[in-house]
Amino acid sequence: MSHLTIGDIAPDFELPRDGGGTVSLQAHSGKPIVLYFYPKDDTDACTREAIAFSGLLPEFEKAGASVIGVSPDSVRKHDKFAKKHELSVILASDEDAALANLYGVWKEKKMYGRTYMGVERTTFLIGADRRIARIWPKVKVTGHAEEVLESLKAL
Repeated sequence: MSHLTIGDIAPDFELPRDGGGTVSLQAHSGKPIVLYFYPKDDTDACTREAIAFSGLLPEFEKAGASVIGVSPDSVRKHDKFAKKHELSVILASDEDAALANLYGVWKEKKMYGRTYMGVERTTFLIGADRRIARIWPKVKVTGHAEEVLESLKAL
């Protein structure tokens, strides 16, 4: 597991994405990227987060950035999730949690007395130079997309 910090070069990746094909950091080089990790499609907080980022996508794009959501769900689940909620952000499938591990967000979690491994909701703002400009660990969804947008505009 990696412990990335502000100023580090963001690790590259290539993952399958909703709608077919793949998404990679390299394909978006030269522009800022919002890379947000979330636990599971179609759960309350994850849905609210995806809807918030999708709603603000024109503003992110106006600021020159791409927004990529990553979870361990399959592309098929991402496709259903995106269609159901009319999402416009890219949804990448990290089924083996390799990227989550690389970015240090695959963590031990506890719920209802059960311990398991899962994604800790985290967002990375990556500058056009591929350096990590900001990290939001243990994200609280309300107002988060707006805060990320403000940080992007300040880059």
